[in-house]
Amino acid sequence: MFGATVGADQNKCAPQRQETFLQMPTAKTTPKTTAPKPRASAASKRSTTAPKRTASASKQSTTAERAVLIPVGAALIARERVLSEVSDAIANYNSTSKATAQLRKFEHRGVTARNRLEREVRKTRVRVERELRQRRRESEELASRVQERILSIV
Repeated sequence: MFGATVGADQNKCAPQRQETFLQMPTAKTTPKTTAPKPRASAASKRSTTAPKRTASASKQSTTAERAVLIPVGAALIARERVLSEVSDAIANYNSTSKATAQLRKFEHRGVTARNRLEREVRKTRVRVERELRQRRRESEELASRVQERILSIV
C-alpha cells in the first residue's frame, strides 16, 4: 500500500530504490559548516494521517465483528438452553416410575389450580350477590318512600 516499505520477504525481484535528497545552500548557511537537511517525504506526511485512518478502520472492523458475533452468541446460548431442557426432560421421563411421578405432580398442580379458580369464582359470586341484594333493598326502600310521598300529596 502507499507509504509501506518493501520487506526482505516481499517482492525480491523488484529493484530497490534509494531516495536521495538534494538541498540547495541558502544565504544563511554554507555547505561547509552545515550538513544538508532532508525534506519531509510524502511517506512521512502520510504516516501522520495513518493513525486516524487506522482508528477509523479499527472502529469499523470492531462494529462489523460485533454485528456478526452477537447473533452467533445468542444462537449458542439458545442452543445450550434447549439442550439443557431436553436433557432434563430425558432425565425425568427415562423410566416408567419417573414418568408416573411426573404425571402425578402435573395432576396435583392442575387440581390445585382448579381449586384456587373455583374458590375465586365462589368469592366473586358471593360478592356480586351481596351487592345485588343491597341495591335491591335500597331500590325497594326508595320506591316505598316515593310511594309514600305520592300518597301524602294526593
